[in-house]
Amino acid sequence: MATENGQARIGKTVVIRGEVKGSEDLIVDGRLEGTIILAEGRLTIGPNANVAADLTAKDVLILGRVQGNIVATGRVELRAGSVVEGDVKALRLAVEDNAVFRGKVDLTQGARSHDGVPAGGV
Repeated sequence: MATENGQARIGKTVVIRGEVKGSEDLIVDGRLEGTIILAEGRLTIGPNANVAADLTAKDVLILGRVQGNIVATGRVELRAGSVVEGDVKALRLAVEDNAVFRGKVDLTQGARSHDGVPAGGV
């Protein structure tokens, strides 16, 4: 179901195992295991969500629980009450008080390309 501003929503009683791909904004408030890839979209993990997946999107907003790595070409926000276990690679990261994060952070321009060439050359 799409909302007024074009966001797709996965409700809190929905369970998905597999790969979710798209280019529009997505709100996940249920249980998801696998991968989520949104090329140009904003991914919101809602407060009721329990996600065991690797996430790739333009921007990622976490309100619930995520176990997996996050790659964003823009911004990642961890709101109060969220729990993230995994690595974050993004251009920007915002972490509110009372958010739980366990993992590594890579805040580089290289989040957009994966060509294997190190910055500065070796």
